[in-house]
Amino acid sequence: MPTSVPGSRDPLRRFAAFGGRIRRGFTLLELLLVLLILAVSAGVATLALRDNDATQLEREAVRLAALLEMARAESRVSGTAVRWVPRGADGAPAARREDGSPPAGFGFPGLSRLAPLPTHWMDPQVTAEVPPPGFLQLGPEAILPRQRVLLRLGDQQLEISSDGLGPFEVAPLAQAAPT
Repeated sequence: MPTSVPGSRDPLRRFAAFGGRIRRGFTLLELLLVLLILAVSAGVATLALRDNDATQLEREAVRLAALLEMARAESRVSGTAVRWVPRGADGAPAARREDGSPPAGFGFPGLSRLAPLPTHWMDPQVTAEVPPPGFLQLGPEAILPRQRVLLRLGDQQLEISSDGLGPFEVAPLAQAAPT
């Protein structure tokens, strides 16, 4: 028995205005909202699950580019020739490891010992390869030849390069400029 209290009406009565049919299913707005939530969740999960090797290699590359620029500036200020050389774990210059992979660590021959720069990778599995002559010339000249170094960690690769005038920049290998 219907009363005058709100909500006491027969729920099917309001559908009578729509041809007497009860509508079932979801509205387009509800479906779009669910798709939006799924898309945002997938994007957040993709960023959260990024490859650890890629992240670590990117950090190493940015760090090395900054170190190269600091050594380059020090070389220009002091007027001394400074090079960057990949080194083995024992400090020996550019000797390949027993497994044939490039050496671990690096050095800055010619740099003042008063302001030493780091000479090791944050991740010991990082390797560096420099095309012949096997080192980067960092100064004291203002204009240098085009130079590049290839960093590897696992199956990830990045290139740090400079055109000789500009700063060293990090680029994925596919976008790297030819030498």
